[in-house]
Amino acid sequence: MVISYLFLFVAFIIDLGDAQNMCAETRCGGHGPPIRFPFRLNSQPHYCGYSGFNLSCTDTNLTVLELPISVKFFVKEINYKSQVIQLYDPHHCFPRPQLQWLNFSNSSPFRFKVNSPDDLSDYGFFNCSPRSEEMEYPLISCLSGPTYQVYPATYITASLISCTKMYSLLSIPDAMIFHPDKFVQLNWSTQDCRYCEKIRGKRCVKSNSSGSGIQCISTHTKGALILKLKIAGVILGPFMILLSVFALYRFYTYDKIEKEHRVKIEKFLEDYRNFRPTRYSYADIKRITNQFTEKLGEGAYGKVFKGKLSNEIYVAVKILNTSMGNGEEFINEIETMARIHHVNVVRLVGFCADGFRRALVYEFLSNDSLDKFISSMPTRNRILNWVKLQDIAFGVAKGIEYLHQGCDQRILHFDIKPHNVLLDQNFNPKISDFGLAKLCSKDQSAVSMTTARGTVGYIAPEVFSRNFGNVSAKADVYSFGILLLEIVGGRKNVDVIVENTSQVYFPEWIYNLLEQKKGIRIFVEDDGDAKIAKKLAIVGLWCIQWHPVDRPSIKNVIQMLEGEGDKLTMPPNPFAAPGPIKISANIPTKRLNHELEVIPESE
Repeated sequence: MVISYLFLFVAFIIDLGDAQNMCAETRCGGHGPPIRFPFRLNSQPHYCGYSGFNLSCTDTNLTVLELPISVKFFVKEINYKSQVIQLYDPHHCFPRPQLQWLNFSNSSPFRFKVNSPDDLSDYGFFNCSPRSEEMEYPLISCLSGPTYQVYPATYITASLISCTKMYSLLSIPDAMIFHPDKFVQLNWSTQDCRYCEKIRGKRCVKSNSSGSGIQCISTHTKGALILKLKIAGVILGPFMILLSVFALYRFYTYDKIEKEHRVKIEKFLEDYRNFRPTRYSYADIKRITNQFTEKLGEGAYGKVFKGKLSNEIYVAVKILNTSMGNGEEFINEIETMARIHHVNVVRLVGFCADGFRRALVYEFLSNDSLDKFISSMPTRNRILNWVKLQDIAFGVAKGIEYLHQGCDQRILHFDIKPHNVLLDQNFNPKISDFGLAKLCSKDQSAVSMTTARGTVGYIAPEVFSRNFGNVSAKADVYSFGILLLEIVGGRKNVDVIVENTSQVYFPEWIYNLLEQKKGIRIFVEDDGDAKIAKKLAIVGLWCIQWHPVDRPSIKNVIQMLEGEGDKLTMPPNPFAAPGPIKISANIPTKRLNHELEVIPESE
């Protein structure tokens, strides 16, 4: 029954909409000037208006008229009775260089509205060095800079002889020159609809969709249209009541849940008022990011924009998706970051919890993330030599050690990967993105988890299945090991098809290279670099042992990175299994993100 009502509803809406609503009067955001014939909004059919009368809406619901020279002006008011449109410049600077090609010829529907032709003048614009003497014409401040000044003139005077002419504007109202921040009015003459507008209850439309004539029609609905509306009301009444009840129920439910989430977040923020960073309103966030102008990246939980707190302090602002989760990720990241103060961990500057809008404000790191520099393209990573890569690996390890041992509670990150290691202007690493982090006491050797968390390819085996052992801080050690092997393997593009089209697990290939004493010359040529790469590879292989008990602690990892690589011993083969496939170390393979199958968790 409901489906039948729905079909009837759609049929009537389409029928009535085609007849009356396609060219109905509209506005930008409901508060702009009314838009109707001969103007049309760019979302309306072409027959609703005439060429050159197209208007559009900005993201902030301002009405825009684009002139033939691709210069856009904002529309303040449209007076259909006098056929005058009032414009203002978005930059508060009317006499821009682009206007030199503006030509309201006989083919143009617009003319400047002036009291007499004498109010239109030809102006030249002159670039002059800063001067103290008084000029005949006023300075155009919006075109001038700290080292030069721009003056308009209708003729060249002695004071302008030493200046450089930039461009000319012809037949321009004086007000545009001397009051560039005010309004400019244009008349239009195409299709004189003033007669229709003066008759109460009448408006001007095209006589047909393709013709050039006009006619005056009543704005009141009569006859068959009224009958159709009455019939539609009788048929759609029950359906609309049902739809309204359903909509109210959904709104009430959503509002209730959203209020619970807000109360939960506000309670958390109140509890952590002594630790929390600066709290910003959403208006502050828009100001800091300059209306979200410069986008740095986008992930599953939101978009990241570059912002500026002052002329010297830049930040990265992560706008969280409102559809993701119930605020747990937001609370988790603030709770975790409020405890952290370390040179190798990104600093949380502030946050926004303004209704359903949530954002996190971090310090801005100019060199992006580590994964940009360990890709397979050689030209992308020449800037980072092996000594610097070793320093970055050591810094990340120190950051993880701080998370595991340096706070009141142990912090397990669960998403260590090159993408979450940011680099400052000196390429010092900082761990970021604590949305998946988990807190536990320092004396707690294992943590309970109901679901796997992390990025496939970096997740420790025990996170998938307890058959490998309990989840602990060793999960971050495993992820760090994969990161080390990616640093090593990312130094050269190895893209050779393996025999029988099989793809070899990348860490296993590195292990076979080292075990067969082939070295890892495939990645480096210099002896000193080879020693560093070998040390990073051996430490990485220790970190990715399948069972947590076989992996070193992060403290031992740091000791291994600080020591001499020649003194490190090869770890047990983490890839040994019954009936293993023998892989020749001479056969290079593709660099892969190895995906583990999810194993059912044992009781």
